[in-house]
Amino acid sequence: MTDPLSPPEDAAARRAVTPVLCYPSGTLPAPDMTLYQQARLGAEKVAEHLIAPRDAASFTVPAGQFFRISCVEGPQVGDLNLWAAADHAERFYSGKTRALHGTHLGTGDRMWSCFPYLRPMATVVDDTLAWYGTDTFGGRVHDVIGTRCDPYTQQLLTGKGYDFCCHSNLTRAYATATGCSVTEASAQVHDVLNVFMCRGFTRDTGQYFMKASPVRPGDYLELFAEIDLLGALSACPGGDCSSEHSSDTAACYPLLVEVFAPQAGALGTWRSPSGNGYCGGHGLPG
Repeated sequence: MTDPLSPPEDAAARRAVTPVLCYPSGTLPAPDMTLYQQARLGAEKVAEHLIAPRDAASFTVPAGQFFRISCVEGPQVGDLNLWAAADHAERFYSGKTRALHGTHLGTGDRMWSCFPYLRPMATVVDDTLAWYGTDTFGGRVHDVIGTRCDPYTQQLLTGKGYDFCCHSNLTRAYATATGCSVTEASAQVHDVLNVFMCRGFTRDTGQYFMKASPVRPGDYLELFAEIDLLGALSACPGGDCSSEHSSDTAACYPLLVEVFAPQAGALGTWRSPSGNGYCGGHGLPG
């Protein structure tokens, strides 16, 4: 029997094969960042929502407005869900966003919606943690590799229930916003943008890790709404995620969501993007 740990003679050559990007981003429709930055200069705050620690709240952002997620009292990470306001079947697709932009989002990257829509929902326009880059452990901020802490995994790993995981927080926020049942709301919660969270993969075992977020009061992530949005943000029960999440003992702080409306005419001829142009036939006769 062949020893699976014994490398073949051409092992070095196989490992040295040059990687190919799965989705070269050069043909992606690029956001007009100059236009967004100019429109933001004269924008006025029209709404704000304070997210309590270990809880979540919903908010709406019309297309063409900006929303800012801020750290206001102490280091705190948040889990963000987005839906198209007009049709909640269209929601944020973290996997495709990751494939198009990478494991972490920064200025100029976009949050893309699920199939069959696949259009930009929001564009990152400002990030006070852009300086962090990649640390020596491979950690970066604002990841789309994690899902969200949830009571099901908590039950699996510890045998105990916990109702204030980010999944449960987002479920309550969605149910409150829409008036639907908790079962319907739970099914609408999806993989998130982990705002301010610092995560990566260990170099030796490839395991998913988290570490203390570098976020501090005054830091923020700001996005431009490409379509009419319903959002929900959870202030993670892990606080800055320096030790654990789904915790009653971690120091947790609120997060602030603010919505800003540009001055009339500031966006010129900008229009909200339409849905994906694929015909939807999938090779079957119409």
